[in-house]
Amino acid sequence: MALHAGRRLTGAAIVIGASGGIGAAFEAALIEEGAFDVVHGFARRDSGKRHIDLTDEATIAAAAAIAATGPAPTLIFIATGLLHEGDHGPEKALADLDPDWLARNFAINMIGPALLAKHFLPLMPKTGRTVFAALTARVGSIADNRLGGWHGYRASKAALNMLIRTLSIEERRRNSSSIVVGLHPGTVDTALSRPFQGNVTAGNLLTPDRAAVQLLDVIDGLRAPDSGKFFAWDGAEIPA
Repeated sequence: MALHAGRRLTGAAIVIGASGGIGAAFEAALIEEGAFDVVHGFARRDSGKRHIDLTDEATIAAAAAIAATGPAPTLIFIATGLLHEGDHGPEKALADLDPDWLARNFAINMIGPALLAKHFLPLMPKTGRTVFAALTARVGSIADNRLGGWHGYRASKAALNMLIRTLSIEERRRNSSSIVVGLHPGTVDTALSRPFQGNVTAGNLLTPDRAAVQLLDVIDGLRAPDSGKFFAWDGAEIPA
């Protein structure tokens, strides 16, 4: 793994969504590398002290209180996202729009990360390089939308992209070396993408382990001028 080229970093790394395919692989890679003093993983499916629910701000505040015991986080990675759930999936046409499902998309894909930023960003140091990264999606790019459909997912990820851009501006005022970015992991063999993998061409379906390494490499290459931008797993910038 190319992350940090073997240099030891001080501080903590935090992974939100550590029970998912990408989040679990990301957390495991950080622990294996040993570059951080502490790696905190939080997940909705964890019933212990690592529990966090993006729709329950009290659990977010409790998780942040655990992280606040130190050391200060210099890397925060949000690996959460919602594309389908139960009988609901991405809409194919306007007639498929359902207000409750739209609200659920925004609750997980935008409001949850916003609350995470509210409670976790203030824990990051005011000086030195810090990275706050959230998984977004290429289909959330307004400029790249040529197919339509998937209304709720696209709109909620586009809202997340705007949130990231806005957070980057505010965080730059607090720490000029801070980096706030959105990351598109590609199509990864996880529960989120499984119903839609039939359209993926051979060689373009990433394993969670490979996706984690690729995203870590992208993070390692980020610099302060990249804050507020969006990058794919291969390092290519994605238009907002």
